Amino acid sequence: MKVTVERATLLKAMSRAQGVVERKNTIPILANVLIEAEGGRLGLRATDLDIEIVEDIPAVIEQPGAVTVAAHLLHEIVRKLPEGAQLSLRADAAFGRLDVVAGRSRFSLATLPREDFPMMASSEYSCSYAASAPLLRRLFDKSKFAVSTEETRYYLNGVYLHVASEDGDWVLRAVATDGHRLARIDVELPEGADDAPCVIVPRKTVGELRKLLEDDEAEIKVSVSETKIRFAVDGLVLTSKVIDGAFPDYTRVIPTGNTRRMEVDAADFAAAVDRVATVSQERSRAVKLAMDQDRLTLSVNSPDAGSAAEELVVAYPDEPMEIGFNAKYLLEIAGQVDRENAVFLFNNPGDPTLVREGDDASAVYVVMPMRV
Repeated sequence: MKVTVERATLLKAMSRAQGVVERKNTIPILANVLIEAEGGRLGLRATDLDIEIVEDIPAVIEQPGAVTVAAHLLHEIVRKLPEGAQLSLRADAAFGRLDVVAGRSRFSLATLPREDFPMMASSEYSCSYAASAPLLRRLFDKSKFAVSTEETRYYLNGVYLHVASEDGDWVLRAVATDGHRLARIDVELPEGADDAPCVIVPRKTVGELRKLLEDDEAEIKVSVSETKIRFAVDGLVLTSKVIDGAFPDYTRVIPTGNTRRMEVDAADFAAAVDRVATVSQERSRAVKLAMDQDRLTLSVNSPDAGSAAEELVVAYPDEPMEIGFNAKYLLEIAGQVDRENAVFLFNNPGDPTLVREGDDASAVYVVMPMRV
């Protein structure tokens, strides 16, 4: 194999490929990226057996062939080469090496046979539809903060993507929860997505998918089956297994009777929470919200470090109320609010609180209170 490729093009593709490859592998071939040069294209393929990414990039193919090489190592080499460099990749199967040459720099890397590289089994997809990059970005960016990292409840380790009915309209919905907070995001249902199966997209897949959604003009082809989901755009295909489990009935934990309404500037609120939480040494970083006649007092008391309090002007016409939350959870939810104001709907200090972006019901967040 002998090819010439631009550094910037290869770096972009390698950064996506190495994101899929785990740092520690018991199977040596899984640490590698498969590079295939044939038919005037250079293809890169990486997998961890649960996710697979395949990308074609432009290159000058002088001699076709294929080789596998350590993904993280090649990525680091390409990253450290000067901008504008032209890379020559030459593989010699007889010696089991890949030579990477750029200007006066030369690297000779160990390789493994392409025959050992695993291919993800193809799947019959029951539903395919096209969705814009901003639409998918909204779904996953606004929900992923609430994904659980607790391995025992593996069915919460991803974003639940499904078709749902809201006020008589059908929407594409993403839901994530870890039992302490919940995010439910709706977007207009793309054409052809009506019969899409309900799937739980794993946390790692959501992270890698974000790299495909940078271009606002891009149209992503989404294909879904009971066991896999695939995202394809411009010569780039990300395929992932979905989590084999039943997502819990999230509708039961979204409160409907919360009547105490507080409206606050989202940026001011987040900044105030961040400031008062500074003195809290505890892992939970509990912050108390005290509301009384259009005034909100945020306070933290730490026996070891001291105390802090800050007042904000808010819209709160109801009777006085005090409630406590984990400061981290409040900051994460406030960080999702695109509109100027966040609306908090309370019931009692021990009940879940509902948070919305102004009057927009397409993004709903739930956070559990804590004792302070």
